[in-house]
Amino acid sequence: MAPTPAASGALPRLVHALFVIQLISMGAMEMSGPFWPVHLQSLDASPGVLAFAGIAVYVGPMLGVALTSTFWGKVGDRFGHKPMMVRALLGLAITQLALAFTLDVWTILALRFLQGACAGYLAPAQAYGVSAVVSAVRGRLFAYLQVSTNVGSLAGALAGGLILDHATFFWINLSAALLCALCAAAVAALLPPRPAAGSALGVTAIPSPPSPSGNTAPLQPPSWFASPVAGLLAVLGILLVARMLTQTPFAMYVRSVFAVDNWVVGLCYGLLSLGFIVSATLWARYFERLQRPDALVRMAWVAATCALLMVLAGATHSVAFFIALHFAWGVLLGATTPVLMAQISHATSGQHQGRILGVAQSTAQFSSMAGIALGGGLTQLLGLHTTYFLVAGAYACALAVIVAVLRMRGTRQGAAGLAGP
Repeated sequence: MAPTPAASGALPRLVHALFVIQLISMGAMEMSGPFWPVHLQSLDASPGVLAFAGIAVYVGPMLGVALTSTFWGKVGDRFGHKPMMVRALLGLAITQLALAFTLDVWTILALRFLQGACAGYLAPAQAYGVSAVVSAVRGRLFAYLQVSTNVGSLAGALAGGLILDHATFFWINLSAALLCALCAAAVAALLPPRPAAGSALGVTAIPSPPSPSGNTAPLQPPSWFASPVAGLLAVLGILLVARMLTQTPFAMYVRSVFAVDNWVVGLCYGLLSLGFIVSATLWARYFERLQRPDALVRMAWVAATCALLMVLAGATHSVAFFIALHFAWGVLLGATTPVLMAQISHATSGQHQGRILGVAQSTAQFSSMAGIALGGGLTQLLGLHTTYFLVAGAYACALAVIVAVLRMRGTRQGAAGLAGP
């Protein structure tokens, strides 16, 4: 008998269906992403309101997700993650449809916040995917789904630009609403309610092996901060802060330092995502063979290498070298968020996957907002030329946090050994 995909270590067909659905839905949302400032400028509002709205239109959805992901994760643990995916996609569809007909700035900002609060698709999709694969390939699952998000973002931004070249912003939002509604229907029709590990669209379920981390005890809420999860969340958060520090000043930095055209700015920005796309699954395969302490040691090397690359990026005046460094940075980013999400999932029992992945998603959103705010504020205060040195400093902080987590783990193990059996 041929081995099942799960038994052979491959991702089952259900996960490929999740990949396509996530790619389409995230692409639909990113069709409008780069063009909100353009749309807001066309509306009747004062310069001060437009300046605030240009930031709030992006921060609003992130804040909505951050405030509600843990709640929706708990609901998913109780009632199933498939209904949460359908709910999130319908929330995206309804709010995008409302945005298509809205021409008031404040209503747009309210709808964008509501969009994040009602949606939060990624956490239930990840929790649902975890229940469809064996424990050994969770890292590959998180990498695969994040690749889907990145590909969807690139394709969506391109599609949105093409639409805006030939039509109005209304058609971007209407198209996104229809695509999200189709994705909700696909989830409802194609995915089983509660897949067992390894089961998916005709694949026979097999028991999931023990987590490679060796931690199979249920994670109860009161013990979170005495468990590995707290340290892993701290590492995840500071790495995302480092990643997002360049978000606000990036275009101005590249134009001012290298005096290049806008297409070069776009190329640099896109190569970061491309590096992530080509490397994330390979990094996941590498890390899934490691125990948690070994994985954190490798993560420390990744953070140290990122810090070095950022110092070089901040020091160079060669645009070709800068572009190469950005691609290399993207390659290293493939070893950060997906790997840490897999480690967090491994450290958590099956019945709490939705809750802890919701906490991780909230952590990611708050960290991203903090990175955007710090990047914009610090570069205004200290000057654009400090941008990449600030990122290098953030990676140095991440390295320090990883070392602290490893030392705390060693101290706990030493204390347990002294206590005896």
